[in-house]
Amino acid sequence: MDDIRKSIIDKHIANGVIFIDENTAYIDESVKIGEGTKIYPNVVIEGETVIGRNVIIGMTTNIVDSLIDDDVEIQMSVIKDSKVGKGTTVGPFAYLRPKSNIGKNCKIGDFVEVKNSNFGDGSKASHLTYIGDADVGKDVNLGCGVVFVNYDGVNKFRSTIEDGAFIGCNSNIVSPVTVGKSAYIAAATTVTTSVSDESLYIGRTKGQEKKGWLSPKKRAKK
Repeated sequence: MDDIRKSIIDKHIANGVIFIDENTAYIDESVKIGEGTKIYPNVVIEGETVIGRNVIIGMTTNIVDSLIDDDVEIQMSVIKDSKVGKGTTVGPFAYLRPKSNIGKNCKIGDFVEVKNSNFGDGSKASHLTYIGDADVGKDVNLGCGVVFVNYDGVNKFRSTIEDGAFIGCNSNIVSPVTVGKSAYIAAATTVTTSVSDESLYIGRTKGQEKKGWLSPKKRAKK
């Protein structure tokens, strides 16, 4: 470790920051870190980043020009030019792209990508979801595989998901639309029009079973 890196690490240790392996931490001189924060191996923190107290920054995480509030836990993720509220968990393998504003006590889970979006307090996107150019309210649940379809090849569009809404797995939100308060979007639905409060929106055909469909094909092969 060179002298500059060592002096930066030593300064943070003196201020109550805990390093699991200080030899693998790379922190810019401009970074501020609160007391009680624990930093795991292979972490890179850059730019004008400010990290609060009692934060856990898991291994192989990169944070750039971002504001991380107290009691946040980040695991194996990338955060750029974004804000993360108190008590929120991020990752593993999440990507917060610029202008992402994540509220308090949220969950941004594995393989979730957020870009230029607001995500309200208590809301969850647990896995495999893309949130782009969206305003998501409080206590919203985004199921596995939800995609905000925000680009038509020329222009970007924005959608709003209001407080308490539930978006089922494998749903597409085709912007610009608004999903009202406490509305439910059925799994595997493509939303192309706005949805009123407390409504159920279903955008899929009814499943059909064709019994014996394979048998003639088997006979034809023989």
